[in-house]
Amino acid sequence: MVQLTLPTNSRITTGKTWPKPEGASNVRKFQIYRWNPDDGQNPRVDTYFVDMDDCGPMVLDALIYIKNKVDPTLTFRRSCREGICGSCAMNIDGINTLACIYGMDEIKGDVKIYPLPHMPVVKDLIPDLTHFYAQHASIMPWLETKTNRPAKEWRQSIEDRKKLDGLYECVMCASCSTSCPSYWWNGDRYLGPAALLHAYRWIIDSRDEATGERLDQLEDPFKLYRCHTIMNCAKTCPKGLNPAKAIAEIKKMMVERAV
Repeated sequence: MVQLTLPTNSRITTGKTWPKPEGASNVRKFQIYRWNPDDGQNPRVDTYFVDMDDCGPMVLDALIYIKNKVDPTLTFRRSCREGICGSCAMNIDGINTLACIYGMDEIKGDVKIYPLPHMPVVKDLIPDLTHFYAQHASIMPWLETKTNRPAKEWRQSIEDRKKLDGLYECVMCASCSTSCPSYWWNGDRYLGPAALLHAYRWIIDSRDEATGERLDQLEDPFKLYRCHTIMNCAKTCPKGLNPAKAIAEIKKMMVERAV
């Protein structure tokens, strides 16, 4: 994975240092970004200590430990705890990833946790993904057909189904898009790696009958072509996917249809 440097923000202050758990001999230090839109205070970084003998191995386990046993005001998203829902995406030790599948043994020294970079923050570690989801919706993430609905199901060969491998597994965690410099600076118009990965997934689906319309929607100087193949998206994806390759394939299809 790629190490991502968060932008310097002089308004982030040093917050509260919480006491170490009593009687614990195996303690790990956590520095966590905190911001509450309702208290009128600047963002801060609070320091916590986790008893590793009383905590699971993943970063999410530590966050749950802190919320349950130290500071119930700590706010973050979580759900499946299995790397399936994408809810707990955050920046851990400079890497955009899922807290539920990122082991603390992969981190040297203090564990530093921030929300996904370059996104509006709702509270603490929760980014506002409203625009991100709207971009996903804009690429029509569903099967679009024109022929009559079959009596039973839309059939697909084994070979055509295999073409979707490496695409459908995306959990929409936004780790890739928020690691992309092009998305940082052009996120209002550039769709970003996640949305374009999903766009390609439907473009090459043999059952879909709107390929031309899908490509027409992406024929735009910003929606597709702001990708400069930096590859941060592929390096940081917690599911091991390669959005940059999908984007390159869409660009290739654009050229082929223009010939």
